Amino acid sequence: MTFSMRRIRAIITKDWKDLLKNSYILVSILLPLGFAAMLSRMSTDDSSMLSMPINLALVMTGAFVQASMMAEEKERSTLRVLLLSPASTLEIMIGKSVLSAIITLIVVIGSILISGINIPELFYFSIMILLSLIIFISLGTIIGLISRTVMETSIVGLPILIIFTYGSMLSSMFNSPIIAESISYLPTENFSSALVSLQGSGGFAEIKWNLLNMLLWAIGSVILAKFIYGKRRLDK
Repeated sequence: MTFSMRRIRAIITKDWKDLLKNSYILVSILLPLGFAAMLSRMSTDDSSMLSMPINLALVMTGAFVQASMMAEEKERSTLRVLLLSPASTLEIMIGKSVLSAIITLIVVIGSILISGINIPELFYFSIMILLSLIIFISLGTIIGLISRTVMETSIVGLPILIIFTYGSMLSSMFNSPIIAESISYLPTENFSSALVSLQGSGGFAEIKWNLLNMLLWAIGSVILAKFIYGKRRLDK
């Protein structure tokens, strides 16, 4: 079976039409922008708050928009048709992810502009955003596949929202070395750490381990999403 851009465009077009009718997705898009506007009115030197508008945009939009679109397919019994269609796994995953990635990127840019975050080293920052998109859209795909309805994605995805976005707060709240160590491996924490390093005139040497962490998360999340997709395809 050959790779087909025509099939990918058909999936993207269908998702776009469904998106315009989904109020849950629209809320997921607006909330990060509202938080960025609120944060822009606050003056804080807390480094953990520096990247929070970006992380919230990545988690809320990247993961939840993707999860909602996947779960909506299941709710309407169209996902099975898609899974059993001639489209390959790669075509479906790309087609179902492109629109979410574009929307997430727009929301991230909007959050940066609204909150007034200074972005140094655009090259490294772009790599960090790309890896984050892969991570959270893959996680969103997983959430959507294991959720039975659109509303259920909120329940399944809530722990991800809390842990990935507010990891630093949870670490200080519980004051546990084990929890703090575990949270330090989250991709959002590494994103925040790398952003602080870049703003402090750091370069590749200072963020290389953060980038490696995010790369491993990206690879792992894609593999897991593909595995769960394969299981759902074979489910009766």
